[in-house]
Amino acid sequence: MTTSDASPGQPPKVLYVMGAGRSGSTILGVTLGNCDDIFYAGELDKWLLRSGKPQLGGEERTRFWDSVRAGVPGAEELFGRDAQRYLERSSGLFRIQGPLARRRLRARYRRVTEDLYRAIAQTAGVTHVIDTGHYPLRARELQKLDGIELQLLFLIREPQSLIASWNREDVPEPTFSELKTNAYLWLTYALSSLVFLRQPRDRRLLVRHEDFLADPQGVLRAILEQAGSQAPIPDLNALSTGYPLQGNRLIRSDVVSLQARGPSKHRSSPLTALLQLPWRAIFSLLRPAATATASRRIPTSDHSR
Repeated sequence: MTTSDASPGQPPKVLYVMGAGRSGSTILGVTLGNCDDIFYAGELDKWLLRSGKPQLGGEERTRFWDSVRAGVPGAEELFGRDAQRYLERSSGLFRIQGPLARRRLRARYRRVTEDLYRAIAQTAGVTHVIDTGHYPLRARELQKLDGIELQLLFLIREPQSLIASWNREDVPEPTFSELKTNAYLWLTYALSSLVFLRQPRDRRLLVRHEDFLADPQGVLRAILEQAGSQAPIPDLNALSTGYPLQGNRLIRSDVVSLQARGPSKHRSSPLTALLQLPWRAIFSLLRPAATATASRRIPTSDHSR
C-alpha cells in the first residue's frame, strides 16, 4: 500500500469481497492491498465482534486500529455479537427474534459501519479499502450506505477444492461434513447472487479464484479498472501482508509470494459435482466477470482463505 493525499470529505471506495469462506479472499485481499492507494483491512465483519481490536498484536498494527477505533464515535454500544448474528450472518434469517433485532440494530449499525470505513481510509491515507468479510447479508447492508462507494467482488472457487478445504483437519478453523458444506454453499451462493444482481453493473465483478491464480496480473487489472484505480500491478513475489484486522493464517507472515506451481489434488466427489452443477450454469451467466487470459491458464498453487 502506498498512501495518497485523499480528501477527508471524499467517500471511501470499498471493495467488498463476497462469497463463501475459504474461497481465497485473504490472498486476493493481500495482493490488492499492495497496490497504490489501497488498504487491505481484512475481515471487517469481526470489528464489532472484537470491539475494534485486531486478531494479531504488534505495535504498528495495534496503533493503527486504536486510531481507527477512536474515529468511530458511539461504536461501543454495538460491540459484541448481535450485529453480526442478526444483520450479517446468513443464519440470522432463520432466527425467530431476527426481525425485531434487525429493526433495533440497523440504523446504528449502518452509521457505525460508514464511520468505520471513513476512519480506516483516513487513518491509512488511502481512497480504497478492501473488506474481505464475505457475508452476502453484510454486502446487502453496505448497499444502503450513502457515505461510501461500494464495489462488489463476488469470489467463487472450484467446488471440489472448496469442499476439501472445509474438511481439512490440519487447520484451526472448524471442519464441516460434505453435505453440510454443500448446504452452506447453496445458501451463500443464492444470497450472494441476489445481492450481486442488485448491484449496478459498473460496480460489481465476478472473480474466480482459479482465474486469479492462473493470471493474477490480468484479473488484478480488471478489478482495478472496475474500481477506478490506475495503480500498477505490485511485485507478486514479495507481497506485504500489512496489518489487517483479521484473516486466515496467511497474515501471520510479514511477506508472502504468489507463485505458480502444480495444482493441488483433491478427491472428486460425485455428490458435490451433482449438487453444485446448477451453480456452474448460473455462474457462467453472471456478468461482468474477470477471467484469466486463455494463454496464461497455467497450473498454480492453491492459496485459500
